[in-house]
Amino acid sequence: MMLDISKSTHLKNQARKIIPSQTGTFSRAASSFVEGVYPTYIDHASGSHFTDVDGNSFLDYSCALGPITLGYNYSAVNNAIIDQLKKGILFSLPHPVEIGLSEIISEIIPHAEMVKFEKSGSNAVTGAVRVARYITKREKIAYCGSGGVWHDWQAAMVSRDGGVPEFNKELIKIFDYNDPDGLEQIFEDNPNEIAAVVLEPTVYEKPTKDFLQKVRKITDANNSLLILDEIVTGFRLDLMGAQKFFGLKADLVCFGKGMGNGLPISAITGKEEFMKCFDDLWVSSTNNSETLSLAGSIAVINEMRQKSTIPACWDIGKKLFDEWNKTTEKNNLNVKLTGYPVRMKMNCFNSKNKISASLKALIMQEMVKKGVFIPQSTIFLSYSHTIEDVNYTIESLDAVCREINQKISNDDFDKFLEGTIPLQIWNMKIPSIKDHSESKQG
Repeated sequence: MMLDISKSTHLKNQARKIIPSQTGTFSRAASSFVEGVYPTYIDHASGSHFTDVDGNSFLDYSCALGPITLGYNYSAVNNAIIDQLKKGILFSLPHPVEIGLSEIISEIIPHAEMVKFEKSGSNAVTGAVRVARYITKREKIAYCGSGGVWHDWQAAMVSRDGGVPEFNKELIKIFDYNDPDGLEQIFEDNPNEIAAVVLEPTVYEKPTKDFLQKVRKITDANNSLLILDEIVTGFRLDLMGAQKFFGLKADLVCFGKGMGNGLPISAITGKEEFMKCFDDLWVSSTNNSETLSLAGSIAVINEMRQKSTIPACWDIGKKLFDEWNKTTEKNNLNVKLTGYPVRMKMNCFNSKNKISASLKALIMQEMVKKGVFIPQSTIFLSYSHTIEDVNYTIESLDAVCREINQKISNDDFDKFLEGTIPLQIWNMKIPSIKDHSESKQG
């Protein structure tokens, strides 16, 4: 049975007349889901659920693209924001709450002797890159990650690179995860030119053969800085971050998303000798000291500390991870969750073991009809997700798998799609050093 999404559709059509790409975030646009079936506008949310403008309720596994670590409309965070709101949002001088959050982060995060706040993950990582270039007097960056830093130095590597000056393409060098040889090759090809290695400590793949420690060693050997992009892993993998989780030491570490439970805030952390360089750089913005996000983030981190919310998310995530894969295997569908219980991805393959976008779209379509909102990319959950939520998800998945097996033959998943296959938002334009070397050999 189709959902009533008439109000959502009306708003979507209205927005497309006045807002480029319908909304300010590509990953939230209707084209990123099964358009025509999925809701496109939310009215309100609480805990692990949201309600769309048509009154439909959904169990949400996107968590606002990752920032919701505690849950929607979380009372302790709301109360902290309300208390600060009564005092004011933004002032002509700093507010003590900026010191308070900085001290908490310095206590928790390894080697975070100083802290600087920004409003987005992109700004934080770009600020760290500027410091590295300033310190080393070099310009090139070695990068390994999933994207997500959309300033010129990094956006040069992806398909949506319009407006990025051509010289930026020469300043970013890509290497693959678990390929330390590729990183070494970058340094060999660009002697004394790499300012920093910018690394997302993990996405879905696990590090093998001491990869992260090798990255640290190679970076040190070439007098470069190691910048960890923990915009996603921070305050999800571990309260102390991926440095603690993987036993790794970085020079600068950037956080965002989960530290604010939806508030617009990010942070750059590191040793004083590096952080003091911001005294000489124009990395500054009017709203960086906005107090609602600072106060709310204090409440978020205090909840995480006092209630051990991150281990709880691992536990509930593992149940979802394991039960999902058992259920799809039982139903002879190659629809597996991969990654970590706190950061998962759904991979779908057809009977020929080839990636199937249409099977993924069909799973998404049938699950959303049952009130389970599955994104095409990363699956997240929060402290507010419950055992009952997971049980309902697995019951729904089992029913969907059985329906697919009854209807589908010869991989004709498209035949039963009632909406459009989600669009891929971007792809990598600059090949990794490994791919580049292989193409030269070929």
